[in-house]
Amino acid sequence: MAAPLKHSDPITVEVALGDRAYDIIIGRDVLGSLGARIAALRPGVRTAIVTDRTVARHWLEPTQASLAAAGIPTSHVVVDEGEGSKTYAGLEKVSEALIAAKIERNDLVIALGGGVVGDLAGFAAAILRRGVDFVQVPTSLLAQVDSSVGGKTGINSPQGKNLLGAFHQPVLVIADTSALDTLSPRQFRSGYAEVAKYGVLGDEAFFAWLETNHSGIFSGSAAREHAVATSCRAKAAIVSRDERETGERALLNLGHTFGHALEAATGFSDRLFHGEGVAIGTVLAAEFSAQLGMISQADAARVERHLSSVGLPTRLQDIAGFTQEGLADADALLALMAQDKKVKRGKLTFILLEAVGRAVIANDVEPTLVRDFLKAKLTKS
Repeated sequence: MAAPLKHSDPITVEVALGDRAYDIIIGRDVLGSLGARIAALRPGVRTAIVTDRTVARHWLEPTQASLAAAGIPTSHVVVDEGEGSKTYAGLEKVSEALIAAKIERNDLVIALGGGVVGDLAGFAAAILRRGVDFVQVPTSLLAQVDSSVGGKTGINSPQGKNLLGAFHQPVLVIADTSALDTLSPRQFRSGYAEVAKYGVLGDEAFFAWLETNHSGIFSGSAAREHAVATSCRAKAAIVSRDERETGERALLNLGHTFGHALEAATGFSDRLFHGEGVAIGTVLAAEFSAQLGMISQADAARVERHLSSVGLPTRLQDIAGFTQEGLADADALLALMAQDKKVKRGKLTFILLEAVGRAVIANDVEPTLVRDFLKAKLTKS
């Protein structure tokens, strides 16, 4: 697998969902085309932008300028950064702002930001007037390769991650890779966990390519667009076959059953970014698979080695404040996993590995095996 040596024209990835199909436009500086693309898609539309304070400083004005150049009226609402906005209060703020802006069913909501903004704005659009279409303009690596694609929207409950939400597909995704230049190193690494996930779960050749070429993704070479496009194609293919996660789409949750529990245990705070939870969760899933005899210890070590090599946390002990209540307690973590959306009639479902590049859905995993596994990991120095 080889990436282009130079930045090229924008890459288009289609999410094939029949009459609800949409395009993902990937490339440097494609944000400038947003207004023209929306005007062609929805002549005469009005828009409202939902963003957060940090993203607004960098990208609100260029977004507004692109819309204005196409003659598209817009308003905006700005929320605080982080998972703290994915709450009942955050949803109320955004929903009331959209109503005040007189956004109607034939208008568009624009989610300008990372995964939090996309989830929150998308959910608000899904319930506003019983459904308003929206456009995703993801500005983080995690959002560009994962959360902006596939129509999952929602907010958190104090009892768990993303427990309130709706499937609501965007009508367009604009992934401007130059926006990633403004991310902190920690934010970029967090998003990279989701890139690596696609290789681990279904594409060993891509994972091997990442092992060799990840530095170009971080430095901003053409490898970045290649990685984003490859990840989007992988997700789009699965979503087109299983939009509402009745089967195969659950594979995309590799690392998330463990990861979401860790996010909940840390209070959805900056102690653990989502991608960091996914990184630790992916390593735990690989190691649990090895313990069950599904893969070799060498394969599990390969996954851990690569994620660690880019600076991601890979052990429970890597989490800030590890000894605080809820992290060093296997039973407490298991209780949080029991709130996972993939739980069916109280039975735990995990995404495990048969090989690097081949994930499987494991239903009815015995809780005592998970508890013993976690206890061993919690006591390991």
